Amino acid sequence: MKKRILTRFTVIMFVIGLMTAMQYNTINEPDARDTRDVWEVRQELSREKQLHSQLLSEISTLDETLNKYDVDTNASPEQALRETAGELRNAAGLTETTGPGIEILVEPSMETVALGFEIEGISPDLLIRLVNEINRYNGLYVSIDDKRIINTTAIRDINGQTTVNAKPVEMPPFSIKIISESMEDSEKLYNHLLSSRILDDFYIDNLTLTVSAPKKDLIIEAYDEVIDTKYLQSTEEE
Repeated sequence: MKKRILTRFTVIMFVIGLMTAMQYNTINEPDARDTRDVWEVRQELSREKQLHSQLLSEISTLDETLNKYDVDTNASPEQALRETAGELRNAAGLTETTGPGIEILVEPSMETVALGFEIEGISPDLLIRLVNEINRYNGLYVSIDDKRIINTTAIRDINGQTTVNAKPVEMPPFSIKIISESMEDSEKLYNHLLSSRILDDFYIDNLTLTVSAPKKDLIIEAYDEVIDTKYLQSTEEE
């Protein structure tokens, strides 16, 4: 009888001890902490503020377009439609664009040429990173090796070769053109690229970026392919 009571007491104490240990670990287990430093948090905040500003700018532009369309429609519906279609074609990259911008020359590093190493093409990942860096600083219109970048552009590897819009990118050297909304935006992008870590990323791949000073009238060619609209559907007015 005593042995049975002792066994039960031992089991009960074991359960109590186990529950106490679990509760202690739960209380003292540290919460996952944000290990980013102040500078990284400030950079993230800056990116979010830039995105917010960009969205507000786009909303304002759309409101202005709607107001202009309402006014022009009352005066001349045909002219309003033509102007709207022209603006949409330009925004979609279907027309040649001229404006303030910069040009980037991508070429093999001097060490690669001097040592006689084989010159390799740019990787899709590196090219995508550069385009993302450009878009962060209001690069409105971009062309890579005379291939216009639009919303449906794909940068990928096809049979071991980097392609833009399914067309192969030439071996370096080749140029990248970027047009911004204003000279001020072009100068900001220019200064950012000169101090960006993307330069080191290119150098690791035996490539260098030479960024030209901002130009007032840079020309970017139009997108020369047919845009696939098979998934688009027209809306009907209620």
